[in-house]
Amino acid sequence: MTRSAVVTGGGTGIGRAVAAALAADGLDVVITGRREKVLAEAAADLGPRVRPVVFDVTDPGRIEAALAELPETVDVLVNNAGGNTDTGRPAPSGLAGVREAWLANLETNLVSAVLVTTALEPRLARDGRVISMGSIAGGRGGGSYGAAKAGMRVWNAELAVRLGERGITANVIAPGLIEDTEFFGDQLTDERRAMLVGQTATKRAGTPADVAALAAFLASPGAGHITGQVLHLNGGAYIGA
Repeated sequence: MTRSAVVTGGGTGIGRAVAAALAADGLDVVITGRREKVLAEAAADLGPRVRPVVFDVTDPGRIEAALAELPETVDVLVNNAGGNTDTGRPAPSGLAGVREAWLANLETNLVSAVLVTTALEPRLARDGRVISMGSIAGGRGGGSYGAAKAGMRVWNAELAVRLGERGITANVIAPGLIEDTEFFGDQLTDERRAMLVGQTATKRAGTPADVAALAAFLASPGAGHITGQVLHLNGGAYIGA
């Protein structure tokens, strides 16, 4: 029987690369996101094993409405949707602004993953996989974005224990600098890029394909005894537990 996957934020960057890798491994893949045109173009490019379903992962009502279009059995769930909501925005003013900024990153990066996983948990197949995208910022700091990604680590640990008896694994991939994504917008200067690359042992930026290769392994039968972990993918820029 063909395995199925759901990849949130699958229209561009890391999510698109993960969807391509899973489809290449023979899975039927649903990519989700808020932008209908972007998703449709990605699905057309990635081939017949990939289809789009449009919804906002931060909106409980839209998630519930989309369930009818999602697979009845989900073998692999990749919580990839997210991003630093502070990027390109002015520094918050006053306590109300600080509160809004922190809640935005928590909702976009952590709460969204919790909502989608909770909605699909009854559909997760035995020996299934849940893979969530963290960040190097969750280990070494990064304001409200880093705090949201650090929270994902704790949530994932509890999730792994709860799902483990069904043979389901739950892991977090924590990338460092990954180019060819929308993460930085137009905020990544040459100087900052050089600084980030200089922090790595490999002396290069990561790529969506690097992340996709790790996600494909975690989705495979060979990764069945890896769970509750944060797997750092940063070229040695951060070495942490």
